[in-house]
Amino acid sequence: MTVDVGIIGATGAVGQRLIQLLDPHPDFEIAALSASAESAGESYRDAAKWRINHPIPETVAEMTVRETDPDEMPDDVDLVFSSLPSSVGERVEPDFCEAGYIVSSNSSNARRDEDVPLTIPEVNADHLDLIEVQRDERGWDGALVKNPNCSTITMVPPLAALDEAFGLESITVSTLQAVSGAGYSGVTSMEIIDNAIPHIGGEEKKMETESRKLLGSFDGAEVDWHTARVDASCNRIPTLDGHLENVWTDTAEDVTAEEAAEVMREYPPLDLHSSPDQLVHVYEEPDRPQPRLDRGRENGMAIAVGGIQETDGGIQFNCLAHNTMRGAAGASILNGELLLENGYL
Repeated sequence: MTVDVGIIGATGAVGQRLIQLLDPHPDFEIAALSASAESAGESYRDAAKWRINHPIPETVAEMTVRETDPDEMPDDVDLVFSSLPSSVGERVEPDFCEAGYIVSSNSSNARRDEDVPLTIPEVNADHLDLIEVQRDERGWDGALVKNPNCSTITMVPPLAALDEAFGLESITVSTLQAVSGAGYSGVTSMEIIDNAIPHIGGEEKKMETESRKLLGSFDGAEVDWHTARVDASCNRIPTLDGHLENVWTDTAEDVTAEEAAEVMREYPPLDLHSSPDQLVHVYEEPDRPQPRLDRGRENGMAIAVGGIQETDGGIQFNCLAHNTMRGAAGASILNGELLLENGYL
């Protein structure tokens, strides 16, 4: 038996990826789509300006786009996937939760809130039980669950493997982020062709805070954030998809490159539909991973790691993930699958 789901912010880049990944899906069936008031009343085919290199699903193409309002959502919808801009999400998502909907959101608002689960299911599935704290504090029948920023998702699984085995004391990361992370109209061609932009507004702060919350421990009432210092520098480069990141760590215990590679390879996946068979793929070749070659591993849901080296205080490595698959739409769907697995739907 499938769960009826809605998508709010359905016409944007992440909304289109959500539709691609949900058609078909063994557990979820798209029952409603919403977007801005300007798109409401149009068919999804006309409203979306489809840009995914995958045909628009015929089951969705002629659906009528609704206004983004919980009163417009069908009663049989149990789960809502949100890809709204954060400025809209912070206003709208609580209304859906108050109306009884569980919202699995890719939007950046509320990720650092103490009672909002910020989850990568393979890393911190137990944080999902913050829902009970959230409901008690806010009086909601629904709930709000967040996945982290696409750049944070890329580095946290290999970091979690290192932390579990050797302890992490500090993390420094420099990113090379694809243009799709800014949305279709986020970076103009005149800005990015033959260029690199050494600034992405707010991105460094997201990586520095979200990673510590994700790596923190949950005691049943609150998350104790990880104490490691995290410093990030974020850069936009002219690749279409796939965030490549250079990471340096200081570890509490001595570790060799071989030991680091082993714990990353062995870091366990979950038995969820969208979770990859192997979460972290480690390359021995010195020139891997590369966005064009490695972003599609396991339907874009795996993390690729390479260049593992020992440093004076820990380990240096490179990591890569598909930013709109693993880093956005796929992450929200994986959280939805975790919600279903844990009986919240």
